[in-house]
Amino acid sequence: MLAANAAELNETLPINSLWWRTHAKEKGDLLYVAIGDSAAQGIGASTPNRGYVGILADHIRLATGRTLRVINLSVSGATVELAVRDQLPRFAKLQPDFVTVAIGANDIAQWDAATFESGIREVFAALPPHALVADLPCFHLPHNERKVAEANRIVREVAAEHGLTVAPLHATTHREGWRSVFTQVANDMFHPNDRGYRVWAEAFLPELSAVVAHRIPQDAPA
Repeated sequence: MLAANAAELNETLPINSLWWRTHAKEKGDLLYVAIGDSAAQGIGASTPNRGYVGILADHIRLATGRTLRVINLSVSGATVELAVRDQLPRFAKLQPDFVTVAIGANDIAQWDAATFESGIREVFAALPPHALVADLPCFHLPHNERKVAEANRIVREVAAEHGLTVAPLHATTHREGWRSVFTQVANDMFHPNDRGYRVWAEAFLPELSAVVAHRIPQDAPA
């Protein structure tokens, strides 16, 4: 059953990718660019825009009252190394008002700290100072959490070197506890579902609200 569910979700990969590419053509007063993997694509959500990128985009629109173009550079299955290769060249051509980065979960399976740190350094060096970078989410399994702890130490150290704000994705997902595995995960038992992505968005929202307030002048009351 799990294999069948995973196969079913795999069939959504090109659907989500096409959805984001199509919507990237829409014009907007502001530009939001996302770097990431299948989570940024919204795999596991009922529709692509119910992933965390879609939720954050809606928040920006609501908070600013402006139209927003979203360019989602993420690629399902991306590691940090692949993000450097495939996403950064495209990112370099853009001048986004908002940037989120959540990458690294796929590195845990074939964990290599040196490769991970090298890639994170390249990604973070390419970001504007207002970019928000997430640490890795909680995996809940002890053998993975040891690797995640090392990865998140690297993320925070390199982010501090570049003056970047870290969205506390690990702490936010960890607080949900073991029960979240049964309530916030899609049928493949890996990707978040709609509820899980709302939790991911919560990790970004306080810091995103601060970026919005700082970068987008609000109209003073009459």
